[in-house]
Amino acid sequence: MTEMVMTRLYELMIILYGLCIVLYFTDYLYKNIKFRRVAFWFVSIVWLLQTLFIVLFIIETKRFPILSLYEGVFFYAWLLTTLSIILHCIVRVDLPVFFINVLSFVFMTIHLFAPETNDQIVGDSLVSEMLLIHISFAIVSYAAFSVAFVFSLLYLILYRILKQKKFTNLWSRLPSLQQMVKWINLSTIIGIPLLLISLILGLEWAFLTLENVSVFDVKILGSFIVSIVYLIIFLLHRKGKLIGMVYAQVHIYLFLLVVINFFLGSKLSNFHLWV
Repeated sequence: MTEMVMTRLYELMIILYGLCIVLYFTDYLYKNIKFRRVAFWFVSIVWLLQTLFIVLFIIETKRFPILSLYEGVFFYAWLLTTLSIILHCIVRVDLPVFFINVLSFVFMTIHLFAPETNDQIVGDSLVSEMLLIHISFAIVSYAAFSVAFVFSLLYLILYRILKQKKFTNLWSRLPSLQQMVKWINLSTIIGIPLLLISLILGLEWAFLTLENVSVFDVKILGSFIVSIVYLIIFLLHRKGKLIGMVYAQVHIYLFLLVVINFFLGSKLSNFHLWV
């Protein structure tokens, strides 16, 4: 019965999310505040359904749904939906909210069509608070980098529009270039320490719990490379050596590296559960 309810909930979430994105896009084109309000309520309903989905999963399995790539994708999508609501209510930026919801919708559909597996690399006896915090922090850092990616993409769009002198009322609801840089920096400042803490906790858990753990594992190396490169890029920007369009472009490429490490690194890892 619970499985059937969860399936229907997920189908409803996908439908509402699709309608929400259409309404947000229509509002942006025609500046219809009614469409924006309806879209926001649809997103809010989707968030409530996602939360209910997580609660039902916890009730059924007696654990938080982050112990596999399949579950982690859904938690990541839930975080993006949460961030879109926060940005809508507090910052009131339209196009960034739209893009974050599109990104969340993409991962929701990936979760829908991905094959669910019940295989657990780590047994129940090896699951600890340290492992859960490790995975949770990693996913939250990915969500922070996602926000930096969205604002970097919009920075490039606005920069080229201004450079080509094609700025119209259609783009008037975009944040300024300075505001976008602030959001890129804030997201990066949040993401870097969370990912580094996640890596430290993950390594401690692995060395204390598992046998034959190698620091040269593909996923470990990939995650350290991602965090160090993000840190270097941020420090170069702080020193004024990496600014403007180049800074935004680098963040877009780095997010692609995050996605590759998220999926491919997990598949090539010798021991990793997925993060």
